[in-house]
Formats: sequence, C-alpha cells, structure tokens
Amino acid sequence: MLRLISFYKFVKIKNPVDNKLTFKKFLIDNKLKGSIIFSLEGINGSVSGKQSNIDLLIKFLKERFLFNEFDSINKSDVDFVPFKKAKVKIKNEVVPLNELFNDDKYKFQNRIEPKDWNKLILSNDVTVIDVRKSFESELGTFEKAINPKINDFRKFPEYFEKLSDDKDRKIAMFCTGGIRCEKAASYLFKRGFKNVYQLKGGILNYLNNVSEKKSLWNGECFVFDERITVVTNSKKGNYLTCAGCRTPIKKNDINSPKYEKDVSCRFCYDKLTDKQKIGFRMRASQKLSGKLKSNLLQRTSA
Repeated sequence: MLRLISFYKFVKIKNPVDNKLTFKKFLIDNKLKGSIIFSLEGINGSVSGKQSNIDLLIKFLKERFLFNEFDSINKSDVDFVPFKKAKVKIKNEVVPLNELFNDDKYKFQNRIEPKDWNKLILSNDVTVIDVRKSFESELGTFEKAINPKINDFRKFPEYFEKLSDDKDRKIAMFCTGGIRCEKAASYLFKRGFKNVYQLKGGILNYLNNVSEKKSLWNGECFVFDERITVVTNSKKGNYLTCAGCRTPIKKNDINSPKYEKDVSCRFCYDKLTDKQKIGFRMRASQKLSGKLKSNLLQRTSA
C-alpha cells in the first residue's frame, strides 16, 4: 500500500525558483510522484509514494523553510500511484487571486472542523459557497451550497463584490483541500467581511472524518490526479477522464456513440476537428507501441 498526501503552507519564500531543481531531484531520488508548487507566498503539493519516503519529504520541507506544521495536510492510502511524473512548478501565487496572502492581518480565523461543519451549514442564516470551479461543483457538493459558476479563481473578487452590501452576513466556504478557501477568506477578511468561515482541510478532510451516514456531501469530489474523483474515506470514485478534453465522465458515458477511447466523449466529439481526432489516435497508437516495446525488453532481460 502506498501513501498520498496533499498539503499547503503559507510561508514567505524569497526565491522560489531556487528550489525547483533541488526538489525535482529529491522527488526522483526518493521515487515520489506528484507535483509541488513554490511561490512567494508559500507551498502547495500533492505527492504519493512509500510512507518512509513521504516522511523524508515532509522533514525536508519543514527544515528548508523553517516551519513546524503545515497549514493543512490530508493523508490517504492508495493502491496505485495516481501521478504520472514528478513535477515542481514555480508560480507567482500558489492560488491565483492577483494578491499575495498576508497572514499579518489574517491568521486562519474561523476554521471549522469536519465534525462541526454540518451544524454550521444547516443554519438558516449561513450562505454556503463552493469556491471551486463550476465543473467540480457539478460532480459533487454540499447541501445548500451555491455554485457561483466561475472557472477562474481570479474572478471570485467580482462574485464577492455582489455580497459586499452585507458584510455582516455569515459565509461558509469550502474547496477540495482548503487552500482556495484560505486565500478567499483572507481576501474577504481584509475587505471588512466579519463572519467568514471555512471547512478546515477542505472536502478531503470532511470525507476522511465524517461517516457516510452523517454526511451532507452529495456526489463525488474531483481531485487533480489519476483517481479523478474520490468519495468517503478518499476511496476512488466512479468517474473516468476523456483523453480528448480532459472532462470527467461517468462510466456509462463510454456507451455513447460519440465516445472513442483515447480520442473523444459526448462533451467534445462535435467540438474536435477531424485533424485533432487523427492526432489523438496517433498519440494513442504511439503510447501502445511504446508499452509493447517496454514489455518486450523486460521479458528478454528477465
């Protein structure tokens, strides 16, 4: 059994780019796959591998950037490696909002534990907002939650501007692992919103700690790895991914006449050009050829 961790830490990093090669080598040397983002405002990552190597990564991150604990970390067991490569990315912000996180004014206030989340969102005076992308919300969300139908996090200030006439209202926000809510809560706090709450550790933390019987979660949670979606206890969900448009699709979508493995699904079939479809078929053929050659080499060298 392998381990998967998703984590973030808001910590000032003077020269994020200086860490790219160091951590890329570290991941490869320790047989870890996944991605880590470094920016001026902090770190965000999802990585999987053996528990012992995961522990080494955690230790290295803490020592390198001089902190004791992550702002949030979600852990789960996986029976396969849900990432294809080891990636290290450098970005201006770990969460793009055109404003760096400022913890001098906002110190992770009103983080709600999963066990207390149900009571909060069922309150009549609370506005529950899903701050993920629209398609994520459509796959699964909490009862009473509003889907702002926004696919670029940078657009959320425009949405919240519509709520600025009532800065005393209670707002409960949630996202996959907590980091988008953390950034949005900081943004609102600095602009005078007084009652902003967020689900600590995000949906993943909730699914890992609230039983299915008591859960107010409906559907599946999209994750940015090869599992596609997860359900209670971070178990792999029932969605696949279209190779053509990367849209999550249900298993019965493969019965659509517009579905072609490695090429298209009902969502993109009519949008793709014939040239694109031919290209996707060639890509699939090349991958299959590469796998066959690799298997042959392994057999002959055994």
